[in-house]
Amino acid sequence: MLYLQLMLVKKHIVSFLLMALCSLSVFSQREDQKQLELGDSYFDKGEYNKALLTYKRLYDAKPYSYNYLYKMVETYQQLEKYNEANLILQKRIERTRIPILLVELGYNYQLMDSISKAEAFYNEAIASIDQKPTYVYGVGQRFESHSLLPQAIESYKKGQALLPDKNFSIQLARIYGDMGDVKNMFENYIDYIAYKPNVLNNIKRNLSQFISENKDTQNNKDLRILLLKRIQNNPDAHWYELLSWLYVQEKQYNKSFIQEKALYRRNPESLERIIDLAITARDDNDIETAKDIFNYIVETAQDLDVLLLAHQSLLEIEAENARDKELESINNKYLKLFETFGKTELTLSLQLAYGQFLAFSYNQPDQASEFLKASYKLDISPYQEALVKLRLADILVLQEKFNEALIYYTQIKANLKNSTIAQEAAYKIAKTSYYKGDFDWAESQLKVLKASTSQLIANDALDLKLLISDNKYDDTTQTALKYYAKADLLAFQNNTSEAIKLLDKVLTEHKGESITDQTLFTQAKLYEKQNQFEKAEVNYQKIIADYREDILIDDAYYYLAELYNTVLGKPEEAKALYEKIIFNHEDSIYFVEARKKFRMLRGDTIN
Repeated sequence: MLYLQLMLVKKHIVSFLLMALCSLSVFSQREDQKQLELGDSYFDKGEYNKALLTYKRLYDAKPYSYNYLYKMVETYQQLEKYNEANLILQKRIERTRIPILLVELGYNYQLMDSISKAEAFYNEAIASIDQKPTYVYGVGQRFESHSLLPQAIESYKKGQALLPDKNFSIQLARIYGDMGDVKNMFENYIDYIAYKPNVLNNIKRNLSQFISENKDTQNNKDLRILLLKRIQNNPDAHWYELLSWLYVQEKQYNKSFIQEKALYRRNPESLERIIDLAITARDDNDIETAKDIFNYIVETAQDLDVLLLAHQSLLEIEAENARDKELESINNKYLKLFETFGKTELTLSLQLAYGQFLAFSYNQPDQASEFLKASYKLDISPYQEALVKLRLADILVLQEKFNEALIYYTQIKANLKNSTIAQEAAYKIAKTSYYKGDFDWAESQLKVLKASTSQLIANDALDLKLLISDNKYDDTTQTALKYYAKADLLAFQNNTSEAIKLLDKVLTEHKGESITDQTLFTQAKLYEKQNQFEKAEVNYQKIIADYREDILIDDAYYYLAELYNTVLGKPEEAKALYEKIIFNHEDSIYFVEARKKFRMLRGDTIN
């Protein structure tokens, strides 16, 4: 019994000692970290002598730490005490001739302008890889850390030859990129994809910094040639995907479609990539390519949802560009689809699209409402019910039945609280009140929506709130703002010509009031919708001439530049306007696009 008690006491003592040692170890590590952070703080502030003392204490306590050694050497170098750095490195090398320390010693000699000695140590470090190929990792990294890029390349290439099952293409690609050798960078990125295909999306992000929308730049040509050669020699799926991606960056959606079809034939499991391409082409106004792709989907799709999406998209494209005499044909196509696929919860999206077409294109809002009310009676989810109500409410606004529309919007807001569709409904409540001329109520609702989780809704809410708050006090009758709101409603009703006329009234009868620049801008966008580009140009020029200090100046610069660049064939004028955004409006939402397009027009090599 006594023996067991002694053993138990001994066990407790051992456990206590182990815990005490662990605690001391953790405490020591924390203290070392604090000291290292203190030294780094001194170093960053240029207080190198204080940093050196701190690093020296750490190194003396742990003389085998490479990290503390590097810190001391770098601090000596900042103090231009190269002999002291040499001494500490040579002392360490005497114990063990580690190749990474040879790189450090060589770099220190380079700082002393002893180039021949530096190269001798560099060569010895590189030669060590022949004896032990795994040295390549440390040696290459140390060369990179000192921007000794040719030596790093030599090291990694030697490592690649000696370790054929390893791959150093990603390191080489990064180095070539830093050197501005874009073609070799591309080649090594492609080699790395061949070695590790699942990195493809990460590599796309890296490549995007070096290519542009202009297919004729040298970088674009080089990447395209490399990919075409890979496809010819080894037609793996990732080369088709990467080439398709390149064509999308160049907005050559028809060529991207060719690659996507080739990919789909190899693996006909999903049309998702082809659908995404069709939507991208449509959003970028490449309507013919979008139609070709959607027609291909109609011919190919096996899944009902995908097939319905393609049919719906084709009809929406037709409606957007249809003349009045073509609308009946589109209406018949919708009806034929319902004959084929039925009016069930499975075709709800198609029913919503047809309701939109009837009301906003075919000018039959009553028939649209009746049709959608039948859709509402289907066995659909609360979210789907909200979608139908939202469309019904939009049609009521179209008919200027504002109070009835507000009932639907309010129901959506109450039934699906905090959802994106509820926030959209809340924004439309404010917008409907604004159409009615109830500006105070609209403004109070918009204040809340500025914090919407949907960035688009938040931005729209902020823009409308600023419009109201900036202009409702100009006169007690708020006549100009009421005219503007009515013109906004006319534009929503697709009555573009009447909207333009009413905005003319604002510009004539309320000239010089604070709403003038907003009116000019909105009217310019409506002129563009009617392809009256010269009139839009005049409006933008008026904003630039007379409202240079106002909030819409960067919008005017950007959209006028876009007109010159894409429609009116005035690239030099476009370049000058993009440049104004770059140098005078760095905080503009158009800054990134303006810089990219300015560089394209200037003919820069993107890197």
